[in-house]
Amino acid sequence: MGKIVVKQVKSAINRTQNQKRTLEALGLRKMNQVVEHDDTPNILGMVNKVKHLVSVEETK
Repeated sequence: MGKIVVKQVKSAINRTQNQKRTLEALGLRKMNQVVEHDDTPNILGMVNKVKHLVSVEETK
């Protein structure tokens, strides 16, 4: 199972409550904050919901 690095690149201001909660569930609270997660289907689904607010990179 691989890892992904998720970085918040856009603000959550003026976003829906679901998108804000998804960012918080991913562990992202500030701009340019970076978190690392396993690439499970749950995490990838959350990343897909806020793909316009984050950047994603795969790591080994």
